[in-house]
Amino acid sequence: MSREREWYGRRRHFGGDVMFGPMGPGGKFGAMPGGPFGGGRGRRRRGDVRTALLLLLAEEPRNGYQLMQAIEELSGGRWRPSPGAVYPSLAQLEDEGLIRGVDRDGTKLFEVTDAGREHLAARHDAAPPWAEEDEPSSFGDIRAQIKQLHIAVMQVVHAGDEDQVARASATLAEARRSLYRILAEETDE
Repeated sequence: MSREREWYGRRRHFGGDVMFGPMGPGGKFGAMPGGPFGGGRGRRRRGDVRTALLLLLAEEPRNGYQLMQAIEELSGGRWRPSPGAVYPSLAQLEDEGLIRGVDRDGTKLFEVTDAGREHLAARHDAAPPWAEEDEPSSFGDIRAQIKQLHIAVMQVVHAGDEDQVARASATLAEARRSLYRILAEETDE
């Protein structure tokens, strides 16, 4: 039985049809908007990826992986475009003459061209795409806790016996109920 098949077979331990597949409806990490990490990867329009890439390449030449890391860092972990968004965007920007690929020490880097700098100057008033979202400072703490919780749950699922998995499921159900109780509390205004 494949690992994925085994995972789906254990869905009864996570509340039946409430939570199935990898952590819920819709697949990878469930029905929570943007996954359990508060939109860690996030969804952006294609133009936002292009703008982010141009802005970063205007600072210094980078490869695709460095660009993804920089966007994630600048967005505080809220957004990390996938390779499926970055590399086609880089190819398109290169085709349009806004960037060019250069070989440095056996590594292909991209750098912005003069046409790319002109393109950026024409939209000088636009904020960088990674700065668009405001979030409470405590949100980063919650995101980190959710990530750690996910790691712990996966360890129990993969290494635990039936009883341990059932107890972990009950613990998660109680945590969910506790969170809803927090929302239901009356606030003093």
